[in-house]
Amino acid sequence: MSQSRLAEIRNIRIEKLKKLRDLGIDPYPAKPSRAFVSTSDARRQEGEKVFVVGRLRSFREHGNVIFADLRDSSGQIQLLFQKKNLEDKFKVLKLIDTGDFLGASGPVTTTQAGEITVDVEEFELLGKSIRPLPEDLADTEERYRKRYLDLLLDQTVRERFDTKSRIYKETRNYLDSLGFFEVETPVFHPLYGGANAKPFISHMHALDQDYYLRIAFELYLKRLVVGGYDKVYEIGRDFRNEGIDQTHNPEFTMLEWYEAYADYHRVMDVTEGLFKHLANALYGITKIKVGDHSIDIGSKWPRVTMLNLIKEKLGLDADNMSLEELTKYCGENHISQIKGQTKGQTIFQIFDDKISDTLIEPTFVLDYPADISPLSKPHPDRPDWVQRFEGYIGGKEIVDGWSELTDPQIQRDRFEFDVKAVRRETDEAQQTDEDFLEAMEYGLPPLGGIGIGMDRITMFFTNTWTFKEILLFPTLRPDGEQRK
Repeated sequence: MSQSRLAEIRNIRIEKLKKLRDLGIDPYPAKPSRAFVSTSDARRQEGEKVFVVGRLRSFREHGNVIFADLRDSSGQIQLLFQKKNLEDKFKVLKLIDTGDFLGASGPVTTTQAGEITVDVEEFELLGKSIRPLPEDLADTEERYRKRYLDLLLDQTVRERFDTKSRIYKETRNYLDSLGFFEVETPVFHPLYGGANAKPFISHMHALDQDYYLRIAFELYLKRLVVGGYDKVYEIGRDFRNEGIDQTHNPEFTMLEWYEAYADYHRVMDVTEGLFKHLANALYGITKIKVGDHSIDIGSKWPRVTMLNLIKEKLGLDADNMSLEELTKYCGENHISQIKGQTKGQTIFQIFDDKISDTLIEPTFVLDYPADISPLSKPHPDRPDWVQRFEGYIGGKEIVDGWSELTDPQIQRDRFEFDVKAVRRETDEAQQTDEDFLEAMEYGLPPLGGIGIGMDRITMFFTNTWTFKEILLFPTLRPDGEQRK
């Protein structure tokens, strides 16, 4: 719709507002005049008198009869306005438009066309719209900027976010049923840690101190384990000052849980159980569409080491190859590297570049190089490796978990190594957190933990692999008028 046409319609509707007020009608009342039922409930009450509320989505005039569609969050029902029933109030309908909020009462009937309908005896205006609802949105960017319209115009968008809400609820139900305790930890951190990521920096005027928006919950949740919480989890926002692409956003929702006296095999068991629980709770089946693949996640998920995968799929005995041999392989196979990479970093780079996206069936990949996993427990059989796993489905990494490091002296060494480790962004390194190390020195039990992106889980269970499609209000560059 052109801007001139939009301005014309706005002016017409603003004039209608004035006329409504002149008639003594409040176009923006505080609430409906009486108790109401949902449109879905009204559809089941044929022959009974009901009062329904919602937004008008269509308005069809036929002389002394007007049909309209009223929609609420539960569904939609047709309204029938007849002049013979409404008398003088029928003319007020000339001041009503699609997009307005209305309350209507009358008996529920079925028309000759078979449409369940409220034969309106009384109605009241509950909210006047000034702008007309568009038939559609011009492009994807506009959908993200005006998500409220996207939700109104496309029922599949609403269903996707309804599914996301159910995922959060069922995740909590599952963990609570296993005895986990939900907590909240600080968003402002004096040091950033718990992941390798570039932080956002803020300044707290009350303390005249710079703080970092958290990049992970891990170090605070582990403090709670020191404090006696054996099973603890948090679902909340993390912030990482990094790129925006199809699968990443600077702010996102994470789930982390930690279980005392558990190793990474126990964490894999709980993780596999969570995904099966969600599939059954959402869809009643364990067969899920991931990309173009139809995948049944109901069977036992195989567990295979990274080194065995590299040997099986690439024919490389990576553990017994020198750094020079691995670097040569990367160069010959167009695998990106940075100067000074360690052997462990290079092995992971080979796996990530050549194998990860080939893992279609549910697979736990376990045992990772120590120098890319500073918070993981050393592997008892390989000193340069740790008890860490990632879960892959449909060629996509879905989860990342560990047997947690509980030795404070090794943890200090790992922090110090990570600060010096070669990486593309030096401020992605874990910082040496003395307060956390002090907490560790009071003693940590054997511990398993995991971090899962709730947005990533939503992508998985809705088969929607664009991050902005599963965020109600994704981070966008300001448009022309907003940009300073």
